[in-house]
Order: sequence, then structure tokens, then C-alpha cells
Amino acid sequence: MTLTANWSYPTAIRFGTGRIKELAEACKAASIERPLLVTDKGLANLPITQAALNLLDEAGLGRAIFYDVDPNPNEKNLAAGVSAFKAGDHDGVVAFGGGSGLDLGKLVAFMAGQSRPVWDFEDVDDWWTRADTAAIYPNIAVPTTAGTGSEVGRAGVLTNSETHVKKVIFHPKILPSIVICDAQLTVGMPKVITVGTGMDAFAHCLEAYCSPFYHPMSQGIALEGLRLVKENLPRVFADAADLDARAHMMSAAAMGATAFQKGLGAIHALSHPIGAVYNTHHGMTNAVVMPAVLRFNRPAIEERLTAAAAYLDIAGGYDGFYNYVLALREELGVPDKLRELGVGNNRIAELAKMAIVDPTAGGNPVELTEEAAARLFEQCI
Repeated sequence: MTLTANWSYPTAIRFGTGRIKELAEACKAASIERPLLVTDKGLANLPITQAALNLLDEAGLGRAIFYDVDPNPNEKNLAAGVSAFKAGDHDGVVAFGGGSGLDLGKLVAFMAGQSRPVWDFEDVDDWWTRADTAAIYPNIAVPTTAGTGSEVGRAGVLTNSETHVKKVIFHPKILPSIVICDAQLTVGMPKVITVGTGMDAFAHCLEAYCSPFYHPMSQGIALEGLRLVKENLPRVFADAADLDARAHMMSAAAMGATAFQKGLGAIHALSHPIGAVYNTHHGMTNAVVMPAVLRFNRPAIEERLTAAAAYLDIAGGYDGFYNYVLALREELGVPDKLRELGVGNNRIAELAKMAIVDPTAGGNPVELTEEAAARLFEQCI
């Protein structure tokens, strides 16, 4: 371990029930006069989305919307979004929705003024410096789920439609200028999405906490995020209208994404290829593979998870924490195996090759070799 690191923390966040009413004012604060609201197909015609468009329209900012966004967005979605942005002469984006809408919205604002292909800005070394910084448009993020934490991230995940590989596109200015976290917007989520996104937040906090890299601020944030999920995800599962619990889950989601600049690991390295190839829900996939990865990482994380268990009031150290994860999954109806998500065992070798080159693999506390990845896929499927 070395006591040297590069740190960055999130942006201005307007947190609280009802604060969506500040959307138009937030646009003006970010110098956005002609916003394009980017969301996914499922959200486009829902009342919360139409209400957001009404707020913009009433303030004289128009009601432009782009929603050709797949659950795992790809470069085709991005190209269509950039075309819509340019055709409407927009000067900023309101990224609205879950991880897919937020990621694509941020990337539309990023790519609308660039001349190079998006893959040139993958999160590799200093590739982000290739971007024309002056040509990056501002974006405002409005999450409607409590999971990815993309609203506080400086990157977007994009699937290559030809190779089915997920890539992380990074630039510091992808970070939203302003975030509006309004728990009321999450109330209408289907129960399965509440579970999937909530377990995504849990996975972010868990992997960040277990990452071997030095980042004590993220370490503390991850641990407190785990506590918030433990106390509040079962509450929102039982009562969709519990706004206090939903607000705490929105905090946990943002905390997980803040913390994982410390690193992620094999949970995500396995989940990303599965999502890219089989189009599964990212958070639910994380939840399914989580126990196998915990077992794999035990030699490196047992002491750390023993400390976490004590903080979370879980008896039994590492074993107690592991059994808690199993019990939580059962309580929330998480499938036990990937085959229940439609994943077959005929592409394990291909998935293993994809997993070990995923950018999250390097943060795993135990080296993730191709052989180990294949073995983990076999256990999970």
C-alpha cells in the first residue's frame, strides 16, 4: 500500500423531497437555456417525466426530449442522442432516470462537441485529455432510481454493439453541474427495479470497502453506505411509499458511486460481460454473483468484513456478513443463479476473457485470472 492517490469528490447536490420543482432554476444556474431531457424508453411517457418537461416548458426552456436509450446503452443510442442534440440547437442536457438514462445523457453532453470517436475517451491512462474541453456541454442529473449513483460520476458506461463489451468513458467534465435528488421520483419504481438498483448500491459500497487501494475517505463513505442499505432497502421493499427510507437509499447510491473511485472488483467484472451479452439488469446481476465473489475473496477480505460486520451490528464476523448477504437476497427475491436471468453455460470461456480485461477487475482484492473467472461463472450460472 502506498500513501499516494488522486482524489475527487462530487458536485452540488440538491437533496430532498419536492426539489424537482427547482429543475428550471438549476438549468439557469448551469447556464443552460435550451436543455434536451435525455431518459429511457420506459420513463418517457410516465407522469414524473412529463411533469419535469412541464417545469422546463413553463420556465421558457422548451420541452425537448430524447428517449431512444436501451437498458444497456450503446454507441448507436449515443449517436442518435447527439444528432437530436445538434438538430435542436441545444446547449445542455438534463439526464433523467436510472443508470442508463443518466449515463447516456451525460455522454450526449460530452460528445456533442467532439470530433473524435467516443472509444478514444475510454478510461485508460490519460485518454480523457484527448477531448476538447471547451466543447463539452453542461449537464444536470436527476436520478429516478437509487442504485447506480451515476449522478455523481465523472464517467458513463457504454456497450459496444459489435463486440458486446462494456466500456467506461471518462472525463472530469462529464460530472453533472447540479444534481437533484428527490425521493418522490423513485416511488413508482417496480419492486424488481427497487431491488436491483438497491443491490447495485450495496455492491458499490461493498466492493469499494474491500478494495485494496488507499482511500480512507472513500472507505468511510462505503461503510456508512452499507449501513444505509442494510437499514433501508428492506423498508422500501416492504413499503414503496416510505419516503424517508427512499431518501436514505438515494444517499446510499450517491455514496457508493463516490466511494468506488477507490476501486471495484470481481462482482462488477463478472456482471459487466453478462449484462453486455445477455442484456440483464446490472444491479440484479451484481446481486446474483455477489456470494461467489465473497467466497473467492475471503482470504483477502475476512478481517475487513469482520470489522464491517461489527459496525453493521451483524454477529459472527465474516461468516455472519456472508450469511446476512444470503438472507438479504432471499428476503428481496433475488435469484440464486444466473440461469434464472436467462444466462446459459455455453459462453463461459468468452465471458471469462471479457471479465479479466474489464476495468473493474484490477480492483479486486484477489487477482482475477481467466481460470478463476471461468470457475466463478460456473458457480454462478
